[in-house]
Amino acid sequence: MQGQIAPDTSTPATRHEVLYRERVVTCFSDRPPTLDAMLRAAVARKPDGVALVLGEKRVTYAELDRVAENVARNLIASGFRKGERIAILLGNCLEFIFCALGAVRAGMIVVPLNARQRAPEIDYVLQQCGTSALVYDADCKANLPAPRADLRNQWVVGSGRAASFTELMNDAPAAALPELHQEDTAFLLYTSGTTGNPKGAMLTHVSIIHSVLNFQHGYGLHDGDVTLLAVPVSHVTGLVALILATIHVAGTTVILPAFKAPEFLAVAARERMTYTLMVPAMYNLCLLQPDFDRHDLSSWRIAGFGGAPMPEATIKRLAEVLPKLNLCNAYGSTETTSPATMFPPGSPAGKINSVGRPVIGAHIVVADDDGREVPAGQNGELLIAGAMVVPGYWDNPDATRTGFVGGYWRSGDIGRMDADGYVYVVDRKKDMINRAGFKIYCTEVENVMSHHPAILESAVVGKPDPVLGERVHAFVYSLDGGNEADIRKYCAERLSDYKVPDTITFLKEPLPRNANGKILKTELRKMMAS
Repeated sequence: MQGQIAPDTSTPATRHEVLYRERVVTCFSDRPPTLDAMLRAAVARKPDGVALVLGEKRVTYAELDRVAENVARNLIASGFRKGERIAILLGNCLEFIFCALGAVRAGMIVVPLNARQRAPEIDYVLQQCGTSALVYDADCKANLPAPRADLRNQWVVGSGRAASFTELMNDAPAAALPELHQEDTAFLLYTSGTTGNPKGAMLTHVSIIHSVLNFQHGYGLHDGDVTLLAVPVSHVTGLVALILATIHVAGTTVILPAFKAPEFLAVAARERMTYTLMVPAMYNLCLLQPDFDRHDLSSWRIAGFGGAPMPEATIKRLAEVLPKLNLCNAYGSTETTSPATMFPPGSPAGKINSVGRPVIGAHIVVADDDGREVPAGQNGELLIAGAMVVPGYWDNPDATRTGFVGGYWRSGDIGRMDADGYVYVVDRKKDMINRAGFKIYCTEVENVMSHHPAILESAVVGKPDPVLGERVHAFVYSLDGGNEADIRKYCAERLSDYKVPDTITFLKEPLPRNANGKILKTELRKMMAS
């Protein structure tokens, strides 16, 4: 928005192809056939280049390739075959990337788990996709569910009773690697639905590669770029927009185990960061640091953001302190393998509230309740098609049938598109709370609270917060008048910490409902505001 990127005058060639037997989509003509081929191309192009940085540790592309090869061969030697699922319960660390790239090379399907998830959440995912192997952080041991017979192998990062992950990285015997296909599922990323049960979005090689190429062309990424991974590696943004997009251009990914604004600024300056993508709350926290101006961030070229609107005050402040920085909005989801739209650098200032234009190959329709396209400027549901849209949800035909129609993913987001093709998102998605970029579905929290013996009924809404965007606020009609500490403890044992209600209002009467029995959350929000 404020800086300028030299425009890429070369328009990448595209062509129509049939994917998943029935979708005719626009694809990049020149692209890697698989993620492993993409990694191998980066290794061949820059073997001695630094691929990964964590603290004082630096891993070259040749070293990354060697470790991925060992992991792949050791998994095959352990009896795992193409298509089996391997879950990874790790935070932002080198081992996550080693394991993921090695498992993909072995043809396995990687299932990233958030290190903040609790045992019931983890158990559901492991069972739903039939996980055969698990790699986990020793610090997450307490949140592991009871062992299951179909979970054949476990490896631990750190000390623990399971086999050490280092065994997978050791030199391995020769093994025949499976043939990979562009439509093979590479990652299963679980996204919560309105029922409260997560759905496994099947990210394929071809969907990921198209998102990676859109980041390359949309943001002008190139060899020599240094990205800073400050968002969770288990999310589509960290995985696709940062790690895999940077590998594609043979750049360097600097890993932060956790986001803390002072450390982010120090590492960004030290490593000469050029590109990152974060949620608006993280930019706000950086600007609040009293020593912000002391850090040399002159190399920072691209600042992507998404997941929530960027306050205009933040945009203005970033323009003042970093006038050469390009602040680029993007809109997407797990089901679109990250970006469906991007705000092109150099776009008109009058489009500042837009999430950008459809990425190359994307087709977005704004439809009414009957599925008919509405005129430009009118609101409707955003339906999204393209090579980056996943084929469906793992072993969930009902959700796939409901969520995908005619090759389009039904986003559930209400938006509009102007005459210039810029997209605007105008309403929340499926009763969702956005807490510093973490998506929280109210129904999931309400389902957990419904099992508390003292709660008759509850409803959850987002409470505006100047730093995090929103916090979780619960309304509870309780038998005993209410014990906030007890309810929060109950939720903390069953939900990720960011999903636990921050505040609770106890009601002396049942929740307000309309004539059809539906809870009136509009009334609850008014009550909260007053």
